[in-house]
This record gives sequence, structure tokens and C-alpha cells, in this order.
Amino acid sequence: MLKKTFLTMLMIGILLIGNAGFATAVDYGPITPLSPPPTAETGEMVNETPTLWFVELNGAPTADGARLSAVQAEQKTFRANAKKADVDFTERYAFTTLWNGLSVKIEPNQIGALARLPGVKNIYPVETIAIPETQEGLDPDLNTALAMTGADIAQSELGYTGAGIKVAVMDTGIDYDHPDLGGCFGPGCRVAFGYDLVGNAFNADPTSAAYNPVPVPDPDPDDCNGHGTHVAGIVGANGAVVGVAPEVTFGAYRVFGCAGSTTADIMLAAMEMALVDGMQVLNMSIGSAFQWPQYPTAQAADRLVNKGMVVVASIGNSGANGLYSAGAPGLGSKVIGVASFDNSHVALNTFTVTPAGLSIGYANAAGSLLAPTFGSLPLAKSGTPTTANDACLVGGISPFTAGQFTGQAVLIRRGTCTFYEKASNAQRAGAAAVVLYNNTAGRFSPTVAGSPPITIPVVAISDTEGVAINNAINADSQNLNWTDQLGTFINPTGGLISSFSSYGLSPDLALKPDIGAPGGLIYSTYPLESGGYATISGTSMSSPHVAGAVALLLQAKPRTPSQAVRGILQNSADPKAWWGNPGLGFLDNVHRQGAGMLDIDDAILSTTKIEPAKISAGESEAGPFSQILWIENNSQAEVTYNLSFVNALSTGANTFVPSFSTSNASVLFSEPSVTVPAGGSVSVTATINPATGPVGGQYGGYIVFSPLGGGQVYRVPFAGYIGDYQARQVLTSGGFGFPALGWSPNGASFGFAAPGDIFTMQGYDIPYFLVHLDHQSQLFRVEIFSQKGKAWFRAYNETYMPRNSTSTGFFAFPFDGYTFAGNKVYTVPDGTYYAVLSVLKANGDETNPAHWETWTSPLFVIDRP
Repeated sequence: MLKKTFLTMLMIGILLIGNAGFATAVDYGPITPLSPPPTAETGEMVNETPTLWFVELNGAPTADGARLSAVQAEQKTFRANAKKADVDFTERYAFTTLWNGLSVKIEPNQIGALARLPGVKNIYPVETIAIPETQEGLDPDLNTALAMTGADIAQSELGYTGAGIKVAVMDTGIDYDHPDLGGCFGPGCRVAFGYDLVGNAFNADPTSAAYNPVPVPDPDPDDCNGHGTHVAGIVGANGAVVGVAPEVTFGAYRVFGCAGSTTADIMLAAMEMALVDGMQVLNMSIGSAFQWPQYPTAQAADRLVNKGMVVVASIGNSGANGLYSAGAPGLGSKVIGVASFDNSHVALNTFTVTPAGLSIGYANAAGSLLAPTFGSLPLAKSGTPTTANDACLVGGISPFTAGQFTGQAVLIRRGTCTFYEKASNAQRAGAAAVVLYNNTAGRFSPTVAGSPPITIPVVAISDTEGVAINNAINADSQNLNWTDQLGTFINPTGGLISSFSSYGLSPDLALKPDIGAPGGLIYSTYPLESGGYATISGTSMSSPHVAGAVALLLQAKPRTPSQAVRGILQNSADPKAWWGNPGLGFLDNVHRQGAGMLDIDDAILSTTKIEPAKISAGESEAGPFSQILWIENNSQAEVTYNLSFVNALSTGANTFVPSFSTSNASVLFSEPSVTVPAGGSVSVTATINPATGPVGGQYGGYIVFSPLGGGQVYRVPFAGYIGDYQARQVLTSGGFGFPALGWSPNGASFGFAAPGDIFTMQGYDIPYFLVHLDHQSQLFRVEIFSQKGKAWFRAYNETYMPRNSTSTGFFAFPFDGYTFAGNKVYTVPDGTYYAVLSVLKANGDETNPAHWETWTSPLFVIDRP
């Protein structure tokens, strides 16, 4: 066999996003953030092919009215068909309530055979989901985060605590021994329900040295990681820390071991368990990025809402991976998908600078010696506020001389090289401490871990504090004085969208995320053995703010249907300014902040409801989009609302590197104002004229309902796609020449096959189709043809494919020598063949050739021994 081109790939799991004072643009045009957005692009070719699969069967689950006996009989037939066809798999879970199907582990070369079995509606990858990556370090107060959402007012002035509401936390468990969370587990305790679905040693990450994918369930949902305890504290701690709803009853559904990853089928099993336990609210600070709302966990979450449970989920921490990065189950059509905003304040240790009289808040860098609480050092600086490569090696040589900073604290600006390199260079020059200051707005949490280790204190301060110290040193000699004092400081990025928060829209152009809440720099409970309290950042932290708020709302308005909760919260939310340069006055993208910041006290006090509470305007190729809005007045007096709109910023066509521009969208109303009688409702038609550019981008804004004479303002967010959505290219080269015919020695590493390569169809010696999906696709199909053009039917026909996480990632699809048409399976005989790979674009019309992309493979030879 030729197979000349062999490339070793990395194997990774797939994850796991008229208002006064804001400007409205009359035309669209590009704008640039003060600092560039983070990016996950590495330029490396990365294999993202899953190894576990959901198998969805044709019948409905019991939540949709099917009989349990019928669902079980259908699954029994599937197992028999698999055995008859010699499809060998290990069954992991069988689902009957929220979803009809199974999850299985199967060899990559049998995936096609699995999809061909009679009764299979679709197969989906069982995503491997890491405990959400979080940022730690700064020490803010949870109280400031509660104040950002009005939860403090809901508690202190309105008197709501979430009492009597059962909130499920699907996560790493809860340290129920923590006094702020009740101190016990079981009936009569705050943590009254729960189960451990996996055991301490479970870890689904195949790249980990601690890989252990076998769950060992037990009835004790204690937390040995910390993430779930932190989440639960935000929902409802009541002690040294007070959460959003401090008297809720918890259910703890543990789906992670002490470290590592879980899988989406375990999540689905936990959902069914929460339903049996009668939970009223479910928080899932967990998800699978780049997915569709049809993904099994999203489907199951929607059915939970139909059954009366409000489901809240983080939208994801994939902001660095660009647009359309939101995750399931947050993408579910009835799920509340939550974005993250940064906390408004931080509480920090301080040092003073004398004689300048400055009080500076700092965070200790990870990997360094902790700063002392007393003592003084003379201050020096190594550069200026414009030095891009301050304290970095130059041509491999330190910029400092031996002893240059002996006994001094050195001020160093962030940028160009690693924090470790800066600290190491200063340490070798005799520095007794390093003060790193930011080169962009705000604070940061650096790490200086490395070898040899850093043995001096290294602390981080904001950009403005660094400039102030720099200027003081220029004016006179200064000393740094360590103290044991804490100070509360305004966070420069407080109230702005967090850098990690994922972007929408959903691949079907539904408006996602739905709403936002504080998630950046949140202080909450942590396992007692790990200190009891910690500061963590992530959409994992914003989601429980909303889940706790839902508990307050349900206590205040107990007759509120589960399907109405999201709209009530969205109507009262407050859109926030663009993170990139808030001083310009533009609103941040609707497809990143949803309706805006949660405002729970206004939601509880609201007397008006507007439906639908969000508008997904689709693609602008269809022209203006009209929506009838119903305004319901539940007060005892008539209300007149003036109608207006305000645009948010748009993003450009590039999925992986977002660009930003103003919008020229407009909204026309059938009436400029509406009067709604007490206890009555009226309708108004809003016609959205889409933005005209940038083509291939996303736009959005807010319809504003302002009461005549003052009072609570209500809003309805809208968002859409600019241009022809089906013109968006799905099959791209990924920078490495995809799609391509491939081969593999082991099903994990792949190479490019040469035209005419011979495959014995034994073990892994089969053809693979290596594909980069630049965007989600509605249908993925592979058809096999003989060299002379005879059709040998389909090898794949899969719906709702995710996109790759980076612009260079790929999926590998094995061809095992079998095809299918209807329920009939064919063995492709020995010979020479080619494949035609076709993708139907998102929201595409299967009968429209323009909505398809195709690729024809090189010839390959099947020659069985």
C-alpha cells in the first residue's frame, strides 16, 4: 500500500457562550475593540472524532406520551437487529423517559454499520465534557454580584428567599457538610436529594493518565472537586456567604469524578433522575459546544420544561472559539441559556506606595511565593507604559544585568512573553518581588509556574494602577509597603460580557444565549477540605445566578408555568455596553448577551408580559421580518407604552475571529404606541428591516416598551443573519487540504491516502474521510460509486452535525465496506471506488441544489484477503 503521507494528530475530547445613553447607528461600519478578543486558534491539525455514540430510535419517549412497554420493546428489537448484523458494541445507558434511545461504545470502523441498523432515527456523538475550565485568583464579594441582578433587593426588600423550591444541581456534587449549605444530606437537610452517578475515580477523558471511563455509582453525592459546591453556593448558600435564594432545597446529581471529564449520556441519565425526584428547577453548568438544539441533552432538557421543570444551563466558555460556539443543553429551544458578565467589584489584598500615597489592590500570581503582610521594599521599574516586551528575553538574552534589581520590587508591564519569563529574568537580576501590571483594561490572574521555580512574591495589578506607580517613580523614589489590609476595588470590566462567554446564534438561527448574569470573578462556597470558599469565573457561575433567581420568581409567583419563566426574565433584563470599548455607547451583541443582565427584582415586580419574549428574525435574504407581539397587562390600571428600538453591534462573517460593526437595522411598528387595559392584552406588529452588512454576519437589537409617565421599561431582543445563510461555506480546507481520503493505523491517528491506495477492509485498514466542517451542517451524506459510476448507495446519512472547534480541526468518518438504501444493507464488492460527500447547509432545503456542497474523493481500491 502507498499511503505515503502520514501525519500524527492530537486526540482531544469535544466540548465541551430607544435605550437612553446608547448610540444608534444610521449605517453599518467596522469598529475595533480597545484590545483584541481572545482566540483558540493554534494552527494545528486536530482530530475531533468521537468514540461514544447516542443512538436515537424512531419512536417517541414516554415524556411525549409513548407507553413504557412500547419504548422498551423498540429498544429490545434494536439490540436483536444489532446482534443479527454482527454490530458489536457495549451498551452504556438506555433512555426511555426524556429521550428514546441508547448510548454505546463502539469501534470507529463500525459506526457506519450502527447507523444503518433498522429503527435507527439518527446517531449523535456522545460528547466528552470536561469540568468547565475556570479562572481563579481575585477575591470579590458575592454580595456585589447579587446587587448586579437585583437579588439583594428581592431578598431584603421583597422578602423572597426561594423557600419551598427544589433546585437540582447537576455537577461535581455538593459538599453538604459545608455549614453554608446546611451541614447534612438527606430528608430534612438543605441538600435533601441526590445521587452520585459516577464515583470518585471516574474520568472520561481518554487523553488523561487517570482515564477511567467506568462509572461506579453510589448514593452519596459529596463533592471532591469543588465546582458543584461553588455553583450550589451561588444558587442558595446561607451563612458566611449568602446566595441568590438562600432557603431553597437542593438536589445534588453528581456526574463528574474528582477530576477530568464526564459524558453527555451520564448527563441525560441525571436529568431523568431529577425528574423522578420532583425538582422544580435544574441548573446545568455544563455543556457540549458547537452543537445543535437537536442534540440529545437539549432535546431531553426541552422535555423537562414540558414536564414542569425550569431548566437553566450555561451557554459555554468557548468565546475564544468564535461565533456559533454555544453549547447544548443551553441551546435547547425551551432552555434558559445563560451568558456571563464580569463582577462589578473585587476585594483584594493591598500594598501602599510611599511617599506617593497610593493604595494598590493586588492578586498573587499562581506559582510564586505568597506576598507577605508586612515589610517594605524600594521600587524600581524595568520599562514604561508603552514598552511592549517589558522584561522579555532579547535574542535569548536577559535584558537585565546581574544584581540590577537587588533587594527591590520591580514594576513590569504585561505583554509579548510569558509571565514566567518576566519574573524569572527579574529574579535572576536580584529582584525581591515583581509587580506585574496589565497592558489592557482591567485585572488579570497570571501564573508564573515553571522550572526553575519562582521563589519571590509576584503580584498582579491593573493597567491604571501600574501607570500610576510608573509616574510616581518618575517623580521621586518610592517604596512598596506590604499590608494585611483588604480593599474593595471597582472592576474595570465589571458589568461587561466576560471574555470567555460563548457566542450564538444557534445553528438554526434561533436567538441564543437568552440572558446573562454575573459569572466573572464570583466568590462562593467550596469544599471544606479545600478552604471552604473560592473565587471562580465561568458561565458555570452565571447560570446558577439565574437558577436561584428562578427560585425567587417561583416563590413570588407560584402559578407561573415552566414555559413562561424565561420570557418573564427576558422582558425585564438590561442590555449592557460592548466589552470592546464601552465608552463608545454601543450595546454588545445580542447573540452574545441575549436579553442582557438578569434583573430579578424587576421581573418579580413586573405587571406586564410581552410574548414572544425574543425574536429570531432568520436570514435577511428573505427581506423584512414581521412579528406580532402580544402585550399583557396584569396590573389594575391601563398602561400606555411608547414603542422604539435600539440596535446592538453586529459581527462579521468570519466564524473563528469575530469582527464588530455598527448596525443599520430598523424596526417599524403598526402603531407608535399601544394602550393596554387593566387585565387585558393587545397586539402590535413589529417589522424588522435587517442590517445590510457585513454580509455573512449577525445583527441584533432591542424593541423597547417605555410606559407613558414613567415606570418599568420592558424589552424584546431580536437577532438575525445578514444575507443568504445557505451561501455560508461548510466544507473548507482547514488549512491542510480537507476534505481528504485518509487512513489510520489505530483509529486515532490519521494520514492522507494516495489515489489508488489499497485497503484490505480488515481492522483499521479501511478508508477514512477526513473532513473539516467550518460551520454546522443539517445533513451529512456519503455515497459510494464504482470507478465506472455505478451507485453503491449510502455509507452515511447523518443529521445535525456540529462544527469543528477551530479553523484547523477535523472529523474522521470510517468506511467499513457496507452501504445501505432504506432498510437494506449492501456489501460493496472488491474493486475500485470513489466517494461523493455531500452536506446540506444549516436551515437548507434538501430539494434545492444550491443548498448543498459536495466533494468527490480520489479513487481507492477494496481488496479483501
